[in-house]
Amino acid sequence: MQQEIQIREMHLEDYGQVRALWMTIKGFGIRSLDDSKEGVERFIRRNPSTSVVAVDSGRVIGAILCGHDGRRGCFYHVCVHEDYRKRGIGKSMAVFAMKALQREQINKVSLIAFKSNEVGNHFWRSVGWTFREDLNYYDFTLNDANITEFNK
Repeated sequence: MQQEIQIREMHLEDYGQVRALWMTIKGFGIRSLDDSKEGVERFIRRNPSTSVVAVDSGRVIGAILCGHDGRRGCFYHVCVHEDYRKRGIGKSMAVFAMKALQREQINKVSLIAFKSNEVGNHFWRSVGWTFREDLNYYDFTLNDANITEFNK
């Protein structure tokens, strides 16, 4: 009998497996400081109940870093292991995280998907997220040591 995938809150102890998952995702951008163990720990301390993992037989096969600023939620690093895609795991994780945000009285959530991320962009549109064409997104780097490297 096949074991059911568990969707649950992410904890710092999951970091090693979450990072290993990130490293398997083609084109995934990993930031040297923000995505380090210390960076993720800081994020989880600030948002202790909103990030999520999907686990199969003790192995993390999906993850979403999810947090909020008191007004709007944001998803970061949403991913499902390639072998587990198209089973509803991504949608289940998103719903879990959105319910956690609602419990904290957050009424809107956003995410950023690279234009080149065809799989991700197709997924978000297919589960009812709105593609915004009415705004521009801007970044300003405060720490040049926080370098993004993309998986090949």
